[in-house]
Amino acid sequence: IFLARLLAIIIDLLCCLQLFQDPLDRADFNAVEYINTLFPTEQALEEAQKAIQQLFGKIKDIKDKAEKSEQMVKEITRDIKQLDHAKRHLTTSITTLNHLHMLAGGVDSLEAMTRRRQYGEVANLLQGVVNVLEHFNKYMGIPQIRQLSERVKAAQNELGQQILADFEEAFPSQGTKRPGGPSNVLRDACLVANVLDPRIKQEIIKKFIKQHLSEYLVLFHENQDVAWLDKIDRRYAWIKRQLMDYEEKYGRMFPQEWCMTERIAVEFCHVTRTELAKIMRTRAKEIEVKLLLFAIQRTTNFEGLMAKRFSGCTLADGTMKKAELPPPSTNPFLEDETGTETDETVIEKGDIDRPKKPKAPDNPFHGIVSKCFEPHLYVYIESQDKNLGELIDRFVADFKAQGPPKPNVDEGGAVLPSCADLFVYYKKCMVQCSQLSTGEPMIALTTIFQKYLREYAWKILSGNLPKTTSSSGGLTITSLLKEKEGSEVAKFTVEELCLICSILSTAEYCLATTQQLEEKLKEKVDASLMERINLTGEMDTFSIVISNSIQLLVQDLDAACDPALTAMSKMQWQNVEHVGDQSPYVTSVILHIKQNVPIIRDNLASTRKYFTQFCIKFANSFIPKFINHLFKCKPISMVGAEQLLLDTHSLKMVLLDLPSIGSQVVRKAPASYTKIVVKGMTRAEMILKVVMAPHEPPVVFVDNYIKLLADCSTDTFQKILDMKGLKRSEQSSMLELFRQRLPAPPSGVENTSSMSLTAPTPEQESSRIRKLEKLIKKRL
Repeated sequence: IFLARLLAIIIDLLCCLQLFQDPLDRADFNAVEYINTLFPTEQALEEAQKAIQQLFGKIKDIKDKAEKSEQMVKEITRDIKQLDHAKRHLTTSITTLNHLHMLAGGVDSLEAMTRRRQYGEVANLLQGVVNVLEHFNKYMGIPQIRQLSERVKAAQNELGQQILADFEEAFPSQGTKRPGGPSNVLRDACLVANVLDPRIKQEIIKKFIKQHLSEYLVLFHENQDVAWLDKIDRRYAWIKRQLMDYEEKYGRMFPQEWCMTERIAVEFCHVTRTELAKIMRTRAKEIEVKLLLFAIQRTTNFEGLMAKRFSGCTLADGTMKKAELPPPSTNPFLEDETGTETDETVIEKGDIDRPKKPKAPDNPFHGIVSKCFEPHLYVYIESQDKNLGELIDRFVADFKAQGPPKPNVDEGGAVLPSCADLFVYYKKCMVQCSQLSTGEPMIALTTIFQKYLREYAWKILSGNLPKTTSSSGGLTITSLLKEKEGSEVAKFTVEELCLICSILSTAEYCLATTQQLEEKLKEKVDASLMERINLTGEMDTFSIVISNSIQLLVQDLDAACDPALTAMSKMQWQNVEHVGDQSPYVTSVILHIKQNVPIIRDNLASTRKYFTQFCIKFANSFIPKFINHLFKCKPISMVGAEQLLLDTHSLKMVLLDLPSIGSQVVRKAPASYTKIVVKGMTRAEMILKVVMAPHEPPVVFVDNYIKLLADCSTDTFQKILDMKGLKRSEQSSMLELFRQRLPAPPSGVENTSSMSLTAPTPEQESSRIRKLEKLIKKRL
């Protein structure tokens, strides 16, 4: 009640204070006016003072009553606290006395049972004594308690020594005495060892396993015939028999949580790995790849059986920690057990990265024995080097015997089957090696892969590109560039064109699959070695083959068009009297294009981007050559220029349609290609229209030339004047005027006769052509 009243009074006071606070926040606050407002008369001020005095009186009264109440509560509870403390102390004393009685009696009984080797009773009693002794840790300063603790430790030490002696007597590590059989005494002794220092348990396990495997070390000593790799099965058969014998005789003697069967098997693995490593170092020259793979196969089989039988819970106690185990994998060399893929498997592009089977379950025992074979995997690597060399030689011989692949238009060109065979073999080697080791042997295998990828590129692909009659070394970019302009160059046959396309498609397949191979190798190798896996050089090699193949196709079609262009430049264009249909040379060029391009397109259907590259490279080669031959057509009459303009337009339309020429399916040409054709052929048209324009007045002619051709080269201007048939005297004044009318170069740029302006866009060129046509019509 007092607290409620006090709270109400405080709330009223706070409300009053809130009323006082609000006006104080105003910027124009006036203290005198505010006080006068609250207390307009002296009577009001006196009433406020009385109210405050009453409030203070009530608060003091409440405080006094609260202090009295607190004192009253302390007096009431003082006796209760004393009783609680007394009860707790009494309970603790009784409990401690009981524990002391139990400890004293337990120690006496423990010493008596130890002397009588009553291990069954000792196992239960010892654990209880140890637990009770823990309650007296804070009382070790008391002599009697300390004495009992020392007696318990002495009993534990005596039990440990006694149990070890019993096991040594039953299972002697030396001498000719045969080990004894299981007994209830030893079984109970193991239960006691669980309570003793862990070193006692470890010593029992160590001695028992050592005694159990002593026969193995004698039978399979390195000087014994059965110790060699060809009889490695006998090692695993021996341990299987030993484990079965152990289960029958001693399975119930040791506690189940000791996992003795697994411990014996794990120790056998450690010993076997050491012994095999020793004998292989001694007889390294006798190790052949078949023998090595046989031993690895049998060993990985045994490791798989270990994983099925045991959990691996004891590996943390051994020399090989569970976290250090190699990554899990399946057995790579047992086709009858693992279903290894055959060599006839067809591998699709990028298929080397496609998973074939679900991931094998983790095997904690993988590598526990087979890791000893890793230093000798160079035998396997050397064998793969030899096998791959023979495989490449077989590919070369098969190509010579069977000839190039037949044209296969329906499937978009034939990829050489040998490349699929190569990558299938690569995949098999990679899987095998990764299951043997993910360390340095994988790096060595990668080096072998790189070697034969390059050999395949040069021997099978580049080495089988068609040869020309003029070069015994084969048709190459260099040999083609050395051909004299206008000379007759033998065209490739349809079969040769198909072969080039097939080699190009094969190189593209190899390029894509090599990239996948690099990614897969990086996945399988140790993370610390990942940076050493780099097949960029081999991918570049296949890119070179692709580039050379495209260049051969371009040069072949380009060379086929040369005679027609030569014929164009030798025509008497000043004698042309009327404009007719397209000239014969245009018909010849179009004929060659229609003969070659559909074959190339159909055989590169599966690699469309490289067909586009072919078209772009041909346009970049043909158009400049056409313009150069155009400059050789001199002098040209007005009618001759018109005929050339018509021919140029015909060629432009054919080139724009080149990607889909002769195809039933009309497909829009790539924008990148169209831009090149429009830009190049528009320049040719503009050259002819400038030639058609009158050269009088000279200033107008020069300015229009500079504006429309955007070429500040005096050589080009000289060629234009030659095409118009101007005399040298006229050309001199015209050239001088041309130099004067050239736009000033930007600051810091040297003004040379070979400088060219920035090339205009196709839209700008089209606009200029329309202006030129209007100008020509006006002049005419």
